[in-house]
Amino acid sequence: MNPTLIYTLFSFFAFLIGVPIALGVARILGVYAIVNERQCRVYVLFGKVIGILEDPGLHFLWPKLGWKALLVGWLGRCHVTDMRLDQAYLRSQPVNSEEGAPMGIGIWYEMYISDPVAYLFKNADPRGSLAANVGNSTVRCLSNLPLANMLVDRHPMSKTVREEVTPKSNEWGYRLGSIYIRKVHFRDPEMIRQIESKVVNRLRQVTAAIRQDGANQVSIIRSTAERQAAIEFGKASAIRPAIVGKAMATICRDSEVAQTMFEILETQRIVEGECDLTLLRVPGHGLLADLLAAEPSIDQAPPPSMPAKTRERQVRPPKAPPAK
Repeated sequence: MNPTLIYTLFSFFAFLIGVPIALGVARILGVYAIVNERQCRVYVLFGKVIGILEDPGLHFLWPKLGWKALLVGWLGRCHVTDMRLDQAYLRSQPVNSEEGAPMGIGIWYEMYISDPVAYLFKNADPRGSLAANVGNSTVRCLSNLPLANMLVDRHPMSKTVREEVTPKSNEWGYRLGSIYIRKVHFRDPEMIRQIESKVVNRLRQVTAAIRQDGANQVSIIRSTAERQAAIEFGKASAIRPAIVGKAMATICRDSEVAQTMFEILETQRIVEGECDLTLLRVPGHGLLADLLAAEPSIDQAPPPSMPAKTRERQVRPPKAPPAK
């Protein structure tokens, strides 16, 4: 077999298997340790803290821990704590307002580990203790507040709870970050129904008042418009006789024009009327009058069953009397 191939396979398996084994033995012997971002390592030997690594990166333990680094992997313990920011939400903390209304407050807060040693050894459950402290402080600080302030002033309430909780949480190495009153609600269902009923009734009253006001405004505008229109119509009625009289005076200056205008007006009224019109023959008034008064008239056609000569004789107008 080719020696080069043998050396290659040996190097491959040596680096594939030997390097991880060598690094694991080095970690067991306390040669080095790797700290990730936002992470802390606390080394404890014989019940005492011998070292804390907070900076992320590669750390050699022998220069920092000395001979204890050889024993901490066998006889000691390494506590890895997460230093990242965490969040929690407490729902419906029971609080009574100044008026005696049972209220519920939902509070949201942030927390992070500020002292790993105090976090590990001063409190068995720092997260639960912090939640209980926040809930108790919320009930203690926000009870007996006026209902209006409780529903509106959330920023001052959040600040009050934070100032109350922060000193105690610092002792446990678990520092409280931002805190915010997220929800304020009523806890009594009967009170909720009463409030809803009052709100609905108030909305109905406001709606009715708005409608009535609108109707009043419309009535005022309409009456004002009618009054102004009546005034203008009255002015027009007062001015009309003068205008008509002036026009009639101008027309009556010429008798022929006035007579022709009155005849046209009379004819127009007769034509526009729906009454029956009877024309009487007056002798001596010309052919047109005789034709209009003829019986049957030209407009009344003879029945179709009549012979043609008879129809011509009936339709033909009578002869005019000879002139004297």
